[in-house]
Amino acid sequence: MKEKNIFIAGPCVIESAELLDTVAAEIVRINAELGTDIIFKASFDKANRTSLSSFRGPGMEKGLQMLADVKSKHGLRILTDIHESCQAAPVAEVVDVLQIPAFLCRQTDLLVAAAMTGKTVNIKKAQFLAAADMRYPVDKVRKTMQTSFPDMTDEEISNRIWLTERGNIMGYGNLVVDFRNIPEMQTLTQTVIMDCTHSVQRPGGGSGTTGGDRRFVPMMAKAAKAFGANGYFFEVHPDPDNGLSDAANMLELKRLKELIVNLN
Repeated sequence: MKEKNIFIAGPCVIESAELLDTVAAEIVRINAELGTDIIFKASFDKANRTSLSSFRGPGMEKGLQMLADVKSKHGLRILTDIHESCQAAPVAEVVDVLQIPAFLCRQTDLLVAAAMTGKTVNIKKAQFLAAADMRYPVDKVRKTMQTSFPDMTDEEISNRIWLTERGNIMGYGNLVVDFRNIPEMQTLTQTVIMDCTHSVQRPGGGSGTTGGDRRFVPMMAKAAKAFGANGYFFEVHPDPDNGLSDAANMLELKRLKELIVNLN
């Protein structure tokens, strides 16, 4: 029996409680209709914004409370990213999946701290790394979990290490996806997810913001399916053009259900 696809969806950054509630309610509706278990994603801090003046989010303390409210009200599993090792333990008290941003996937202290929580760790592949190079971040997390949780089986540990493909740097201000990275990274761990929104970015292409083109999000997802991806990551927003982060890349919330139907 084929295992269910992993779906991760939510706004790029926590803008307001109202936005989180709107997106979470739609995800709950889709889960009920399709029998999916979409993981809710939102960031409490976007620490790698292009410009100092860019909106970053409410911060960890307030943001974690808002994510906890989503979890309590809607019963959804939660994913968020961390940027510093000191964030791992308190964030793990609220969320189900800790995400390591692509730019930070080689940061040993961050990976070790995430692994020591025992939570699932989703490591995004850096734009500057080949798929094969992700064996080193995976090894850091795996060995830390083996040491920290000696009663955990190798299979249980493997189930807690996810990798995410999000494209590679192509010259200046553009990304290209080599979909061979998906089966290549599946030799390192069994769960490889396609980040369908960040892979359409044009980094620094928006005069102080990250540009991109959301028209290609469905194509990225369908191509990843052909290469055997285990899951799909979508940043979604009811009004993405007015989103406060990654506005050019987020998918319209109303299009999420149809896309998931086509991928299952």
